[in-house]
Amino acid sequence: MIGDIIMTRQWGISTELIHDQHTTERKIGAVAQPIVPAVAYSFENHKMASDTVSGKEDGIYYGRYGNCTLRAFEEKMAALENGEAALGLGSGMAAISSTLFGVLQNGDHLIVTKDVYGGTYHFLTTLAPRCGISFSLVDCTDIDCIVKAIQPNTKAVYIETPSNPLLTILDIKAIAQVTKQYDLPLIVDNTFMSPCLQKPLELGADIVIHSATKYLNGHGDVMAGVIVADAKFIHFIRQQIMGDLGQVLSAWDAFLILRGLKTLGLRMERHCSNAHKIATFLENHPLVEKVYYPGLKSHPQYEIADRQMKGMGGIVSFEMKGGSATATAFIDALKLSMISFSLGDPETLVQHPATMTHSSLPETERLAAGITDGLIRLSAGLEDIEDIVADLEQAFDKVNELSKRNGVGTHA
Repeated sequence: MIGDIIMTRQWGISTELIHDQHTTERKIGAVAQPIVPAVAYSFENHKMASDTVSGKEDGIYYGRYGNCTLRAFEEKMAALENGEAALGLGSGMAAISSTLFGVLQNGDHLIVTKDVYGGTYHFLTTLAPRCGISFSLVDCTDIDCIVKAIQPNTKAVYIETPSNPLLTILDIKAIAQVTKQYDLPLIVDNTFMSPCLQKPLELGADIVIHSATKYLNGHGDVMAGVIVADAKFIHFIRQQIMGDLGQVLSAWDAFLILRGLKTLGLRMERHCSNAHKIATFLENHPLVEKVYYPGLKSHPQYEIADRQMKGMGGIVSFEMKGGSATATAFIDALKLSMISFSLGDPETLVQHPATMTHSSLPETERLAAGITDGLIRLSAGLEDIEDIVADLEQAFDKVNELSKRNGVGTHA
C-alpha cells in the first residue's frame, strides 16, 4: 500500500530528471541508458517495415530520422516540459531553424521579440529572406505592440524569456492569450531557464525550444537542440524537415545529455545561487553602470519573473562604466572566469555580446536593442562563489588601476 502511494504521487522535478514517472514496472537491467548507434533497423516482415515508414506504426527505421537512444532523450524532454512529443536535433540553431521552417513558408511573416539571440537574428536576416519569409522585431514587453505588429500574413510569434543577453522577462501567459485570439502559434526559447525553472507550455505556449548544448547537457561537450510541441508538429518536423536537412542528433550526444539531465536540478540550484550573489555584488560596485538580473528587485520585470519562474537563472549581464575599452580590459583581466561564446557550463564564462554573440546585428539595431559596447554577459558556473567574486574583484582592481594611470574618470 505504501509503495503504491509513493509510485502514484507526482514526483518533484529532480526525481523526474533521474527516473521515468510513467513506467509501471521497476526498471531492471542496465541503470544507464544504452547507446544504440545503429543506422539501419530490421523488421520481421515487409508490412512492419512499410507501416513504420508510412507512419502507420511508430518506430525507427533509419538513423537520419532518429535512433533508440535519441528517442529516450526525446521522451524525457516531452515529459519534463509537459508536452506531447519532442525532437532532438544536432544544435540549438537546428531546433530554431527547423521550428521556423515548420510554421512558416514563402510569403509568411513572423513577430520576434526585439532583443533576440544573435544566431536567430542571423537566420532571419540571411536564410529566411531567401525563402520569402519576413519578420518584425517587436517590444514584446508591451502587449499592444504585439497586436499592432500583426499583419494579414503573420503566422507565428517567437520570443525568448529571459532574453539573450539583456534578460528581459516576457509575460508568457499574457502573450499566449493574444496569440490564441489571433490563432498564431507561440514559440518560446526556454534555453536560459530549463524545465526546472520555467514550463512555457503550462503558461500557454505552443512550441518550446532549447539549445541542449547549454544547461540541459551542462558540461560543454555536446552540441544539440530540442523542440517540444504537439505530436503532429513533431512528426512533421522529423519527417519533412529534420530528416531532409540531416539535422539528427547522434546516439552518443543523446546519451551525454541524458546523463547530464540527471544532475540538472542540483546544477540549476547552484547556478541560480551563484548568479544571484554575483548580481548583488555587481550592483554595488562603483565601476558597474547597470546590472541585468531578474532576481534583483531593480529589474523592471521582477514581479513577472517571480510569478512565472521557479528560479532566476544563472546568467547575469552588466554594463561597465567606460564602454568598450573598460569592458574588454575587465574581461581580459579575469583569471578564473573564461572568455567563451557559450553558457550553462560548470565553468564561469564571460563574453562581450557586441563583438561576440551579437556581432551579426548592425550597430544601429544592436544599440536599439540595448546591447551597448560596455555590456558583458556572465554565465555563473558551479565554482565556490567566494572564488568567483574574488576573481571579479581582482579584475575590477586592475581596471581601476588602468583607468587611474590613463586619467579616465571611471575609477572608484
